[in-house]
Amino acid sequence: MATPDQSYEMRTGIFEVENCDLFLLALRKIAQDNNTTIICFDADRLAGRKHANAAIRHALRSFHEGAPIANTLEMEALLYASGSRQCSVATAFGIHTGINRAYVCCCPPVQTIWDALTPIVHWVIENWEDINPVRRRRLKTLFSISDEEIAATGESRFADLILERVALLAVYR
Repeated sequence: MATPDQSYEMRTGIFEVENCDLFLLALRKIAQDNNTTIICFDADRLAGRKHANAAIRHALRSFHEGAPIANTLEMEALLYASGSRQCSVATAFGIHTGINRAYVCCCPPVQTIWDALTPIVHWVIENWEDINPVRRRRLKTLFSISDEEIAATGESRFADLILERVALLAVYR
């Protein structure tokens, strides 16, 4: 298991999922063959790359300290990404049927993993940091962010409110 000081690598990719169970099985097989862990975050439910990075770092730390909420690093990272202790909530932050825009994380980084994933993931270099009005409404609902919180912190700090929810999961154990 990776420790918090070990690195990981994250890339952006687009892929289509017809059957979530079969897709996850394929990911786990590729990860096992490459002696690593693969975590996919739904980019449309995250407040950007910082959000995915925070979820990974917190998940790695909880495993390193021997106090994870979940049994797997993948689920632990999704729990942190969702800011919730409920697996049913966290799974929505992973893959879904249909077209997925995802932050794909390899931990620890293994160069062969990217080639192994290429048949099922189209790698892209895109900036998914912009939080447009539709995505903002979705994130506001997902993370229960009130208008009062936004007024107190300012519109420019909207993503910080979400990162706070991620960090607070460790406190609410």
